[in-house]
Amino acid sequence: MEPIVIHTGKVAGLDRVNVDTDQIIPKQFLKRIERTGFGKFLFNDWRYNNDGTENESFELNRPENKGASILVAGHNFGCGSSREHAPWALNDYGFQVVIAPSFADIFYNNCLKNGMLPIRLEESIVKDLLAKSIAADFELTVDLKNQVIVDGDHKYTFEIDPYWKEMLINGWDEIDVTLKYDEAIASYEAK
Repeated sequence: MEPIVIHTGKVAGLDRVNVDTDQIIPKQFLKRIERTGFGKFLFNDWRYNNDGTENESFELNRPENKGASILVAGHNFGCGSSREHAPWALNDYGFQVVIAPSFADIFYNNCLKNGMLPIRLEESIVKDLLAKSIAADFELTVDLKNQVIVDGDHKYTFEIDPYWKEMLINGWDEIDVTLKYDEAIASYEAK
């Protein structure tokens, strides 16, 4: 996985609550066995009209949101089923950071395990960021090491478990952590 230490990126706003994993990546696209290739199906039922053309009224289809790597959304983002494909699709589309007032627990953990940074912020801050995301080229800087989001002159702190912070900063997954103990494991197995 790619480390996340400091990330500056364009912000896309999705001012919707209770966005469930079936809306993030609809079930008909879960047949792939790879972790890649899901981005083109992200929010499929909202992004595309029945004839396959882009739905111009959908937030991510607005020109100013193209190339965004930070998604700001409403309460209870990632609710519904526990499918790990949801963070895969978000990440494959290009998002590295998702900010919301609250997340479904399984979705939150799946993001962390797959190298994405989910950040919980107060609703008033999220509403302000959503309002700003309408402007073209709105960017934020997320400093994971110092647990700060920089928006111009404003700074917002966020919480993250130290274990996951270390994992994301180093670009490790759980297998990488296990391999840190390779010598001790080999020594134990030799006995």
